[in-house]
This record gives sequence, C-alpha cells and structure tokens, in this order.
Amino acid sequence: MPPTTTVTAHEGAAVTTGSPTGRTATVGRPDATMTREQMVAVIAELGPKFEERAVQVDREAVFPWGNFNDLRERGFLALCVPKEYGGMGASYTDYMRVSEEIGRHCGSTGLTFNMHNATMIWAGEVADKLDMPAEVRAEHERRRAEMFRGVVEDGEIHSQPFSEGLNPGALAGIATRALPVDGGYLVTGRKIFASLSGAADRYNVTCQVEGEDFLRLLSVRANADGVEIVDDWDPLGMRGTVSRTLLLKDAFVAADDEILPGGMYDQAARRYPYLFMSLAPTYLGLTKGILDFTRAYLRGELAGAAKGTARRDNPIKQVGWAEMQIKYEQSRALLYGVADSATLDPTEEQMIAAWAAVYTTMEHANEVAAAAVRVCGGQSMLRHLALERMYRDSRLGSTMLPWSAEVAIERIGKARLYDE
Repeated sequence: MPPTTTVTAHEGAAVTTGSPTGRTATVGRPDATMTREQMVAVIAELGPKFEERAVQVDREAVFPWGNFNDLRERGFLALCVPKEYGGMGASYTDYMRVSEEIGRHCGSTGLTFNMHNATMIWAGEVADKLDMPAEVRAEHERRRAEMFRGVVEDGEIHSQPFSEGLNPGALAGIATRALPVDGGYLVTGRKIFASLSGAADRYNVTCQVEGEDFLRLLSVRANADGVEIVDDWDPLGMRGTVSRTLLLKDAFVAADDEILPGGMYDQAARRYPYLFMSLAPTYLGLTKGILDFTRAYLRGELAGAAKGTARRDNPIKQVGWAEMQIKYEQSRALLYGVADSATLDPTEEQMIAAWAAVYTTMEHANEVAAAAVRVCGGQSMLRHLALERMYRDSRLGSTMLPWSAEVAIERIGKARLYDE
C-alpha cells in the first residue's frame, strides 16, 4: 500500500509562482547545424559573463537569470529538443560536454540547466529507445510536440523535482499522489530541493495514481492553482539553484501535460538509467574551473591575487598541481567512457562502471578543490576570489540523488556478491 500523502504548512519565506519575472531575453532560433564542438564553443564564449554573474548569484542566493537569458537568446534552451521539433538536436553525450563547459564557469547554472534538459531527454532521446505500442507512441508524439514547442518558441523553462526525502531510489519512496479527474489529474504532494523555484514555467514531478503499480511523470504548470513554493534558501553551496520546497495541493495537470505515457518512466529508469548521471558533468566542469583558477594563480595571472611566478616554480606546488590534473583526467575518462558506450538494458558490469564514474567525479571535485586551497595557499580562500565559492559548491556533489556517494558505494558494495 503506497504511503498516505499529507501536506502541512511550512515555515519560511514563500516564493511567487506563476510566470517568472526575471526573463528579459528574446527567444533565439536554435541552430540545428551546430556540431558538438561548436555548441561547447558558444558556452566558452559566454563563460566570462557567467563567471562575473556567479559572484552575485552566490552572495544573494538568487537564480542566474542573466545566464539563462543568454542561453535563451542563443537558442540553447532547445539544446536537447530533437531537430524535427525545431530544436538543436543535441544527443545526451553532446549535452554532457555542454554541461561540463557551463559548470566550468558557474556551477549553479550547470545544475539548473541540467534539470531543464533532463526532461527534454526523457521525452525525446530516451523515449525513442523504449518499447511502446503504436497508439501510445502516436499519443506521446502529439503531446511532446506541444511541450517542445513551448521551449522552442516561448522559451519555457522546465524543472524536474523528484526528491521527497523518503528514499534515494528513482522508483521508490514516492508519496506524491495523482487523482484522475475529467481531463487530467489533481496532484498532491511535496517535493524537496525543487531547483529553479520561482523561475520554472513547469515543475515535472514523479507521482502515483492509487491502484497503479508504476509512476507517472506529470508536468505541473507554475501558474496552476494549488502550487506553492515555501521555505527559506540559504545553503552552503550551489546557492543559485534556489532549491526550495514545492507544495502541491490538488494542482490540476491536463492529460496532455504528461511527459511520458503511463508506465514509460519506470521502463526508462530501469532500461536506460544512464540519465541519472546527468548531474555529474556539472561537477566535472566545476573541477575544470578549479584547475583554471589554480593555473592562473600559480602563473601570477589571477586578477585580485598576488602577482609573480615564484609559486609555479615551487616543486611541492608542482606535485599538488600534477595530482589535481590527474584526478580531473580520471574523472573525465570514467564519465565519458561510460556515457559514450551506454546501451539500453545495461549489464551489471556496465552499471558498476556507471556508479563508479559518478562517485569518482563527485568526490574528485571536492578533493581537487581541497588540493587547490593547499597549493594556492591561504590567500586563495578570500571571498573576492572564486575558489572559495567553488570549494563550497564542490562539497555538495556527493549528496546528489539518486546516485549519491552513499548510494553508489552501497550498490557497488553489493555487486558481484549475490546471484540475484
């Protein structure tokens, strides 16, 4: 029997829902002719602006609207929308490289951009891999065409808050309920760490209909009655994600706003779990950003820091710098090795490699940040320099569900020891 959902009042500041107010950019036309390298190059071009804005985003714990406006103007909100629907048609592995480059310049932008694109990939590339009856696929094609149109033409932003704090699994511990009504569903529940709170046009949530043995992925519009965002937001790091608590009380979701047909989310999560790695590229990019900082610091080229090249000539600092680079290369090789060889219905061996890649990427991000503090010295931790922020951001990767460090260790620890 599924757990009963109760939604209680919360203390803390409420956030305005409805149409986001920080959107100022026009919607740019996605360029479907771009190669992966060209996509990454656009982000590298925007990178200095992202880094500049990251200071205020972190200090004030506000959503990175300026960065998203830039992404919207360049058509990048439609990065993972298939070409036949007017998008750029980036594959999941293309997205990973773009995400890394974003994370290199602003971790909060990388994580929030991930939440948006994860929905595009579930409904697009992953859905195309699944087994669906012809009539179900036809209905999905019709529904996703309208969802993609909203992104391509209107510049809509999607959030994907799954966590309820009940269970780290992707298919268990979901207490949010959907009640079938005429024309759709009434959704009631609570999602914690709902990134893009107050910035998203849609919150795509996992929920369950009583009597069904599978989850549904429904898109709750921000301006629907019964949608409330509560609780204060003053975290250690990744402060620009604005991941408050999303409360839903009989929020109506039209049947056409179902992201995947009934039962397809469960199939996708089981048969193509690689999408749960999508947070890791941000932390790989963050690691690269820490390397950028350290290189500039040791070369005496960092604005606001001491000049001179004596630091780079210090052998012990060279050892630390070498170790940092090795950890980045290890993370990069593991993560992209797994992603580039991903298949439907992965074997146990493939899953061990995937868990190990995410664990390594997340843990190495903070290890490299800690090494950077030691290598660069105490001055590098002053708040006017970026390393202090990146160090705090790096500490959070190991907690990210559904494949947190603890979950990965638990699963790898049981692998190969049992017949089932």
